[in-house]
Amino acid sequence: MADIRVKICGLRTEADMQAVAASGAHYAGLVFFPKSPRHLTPAQARVVALAAPPGLAKVALVVDADDATLDAIVETVPLDMLQLHGHETPERVAGIRDRYGLPVMKAMGVADEGDLAGLLEMSLVADQLLIDAKPPKDAALPGGNGLSFDWRLVGRRRWLKPWMLAGGLTPENVADAIRLTNVRQVDVSSGVEASRGVKDAGKIAAFVQAATGPAIPRLR
Repeated sequence: MADIRVKICGLRTEADMQAVAASGAHYAGLVFFPKSPRHLTPAQARVVALAAPPGLAKVALVVDADDATLDAIVETVPLDMLQLHGHETPERVAGIRDRYGLPVMKAMGVADEGDLAGLLEMSLVADQLLIDAKPPKDAALPGGNGLSFDWRLVGRRRWLKPWMLAGGLTPENVADAIRLTNVRQVDVSSGVEASRGVKDAGKIAAFVQAATGPAIPRLR
């Protein structure tokens, strides 16, 4: 079996969490961003998070959230990690990590090689990096848009911290993405949905199987 860790993001119901747990995924993402069709309030997210079995890491995705917003989330929802998906500076990332005592994953958008410069700096303060497709300038959402980027940009590269690949991944293409990049962790949201914001248990299972099933040939 390939040693790949999978994150399913944008869960909205207890049934979603149960499907993720049954699939063998390692991370379950909960979105706190009102513009997203996957947005949850802290009270709603608490119900979903409590359906997770031990060992399934619960990740809160926020976008340029202030301390009051983060306080409400962390105090209400049992979490294992915070994912920062906005324009947070390295100083803000470090401050959040210190304030809450939780591991922090910082999402970074990539469209071309010029976007890779900030990854090294951010890896000095974040516990993990999530490398996602950079959204279009007029996009309402910073992620979860089903967009991909040229995976060869991050192939064969080494970062100071563990990293996760996101952006346009599906059960059909995740094996190719892993092969081209040598990534050890992958993230999906829209690629396992029946409709926008509605998770599909069958697609979740298929994605995890495609990512972690029969060994995937890797670049050397």
